[in-house]
Amino acid sequence: MIADLCGKGGRIRTVAIPMWVKLLMDTWTTAAGHSAGRLLRPVSKSGRVVGDELSDWAVWSVVETSAKAIGIERFGAHDLRRTCAKLCRKNGGDLEQIKFLLGHASIQTTERYLGSEQEIAVAVNDNLGL
Repeated sequence: MIADLCGKGGRIRTVAIPMWVKLLMDTWTTAAGHSAGRLLRPVSKSGRVVGDELSDWAVWSVVETSAKAIGIERFGAHDLRRTCAKLCRKNGGDLEQIKFLLGHASIQTTERYLGSEQEIAVAVNDNLGL
């Protein structure tokens, strides 16, 4: 988990992460030789760390450049959040847990991210066996 993550609006929260991500993060921090602070830091062309954290613009630029490199013209960092949310939901993730993952204050915001709509043809309570 990532404890005490400072999110939008200065809200502090904890984010659960998969074990494989934790192992990759540990591998990265060991190779980078740092054990505290931000995971991703700006690096100069010469390979020297030149600051404490990446700017919002730097993250956006990496995502946009990477997307274009694989043929996706319009894709931003925020699209990654929506994609993550939709994949979590598609694979059985609980709506409330996805809300916590994304750091939303309101479940309605999470529903908008997911494009949730009520299924009328097949009611969710059809299979209760009552």
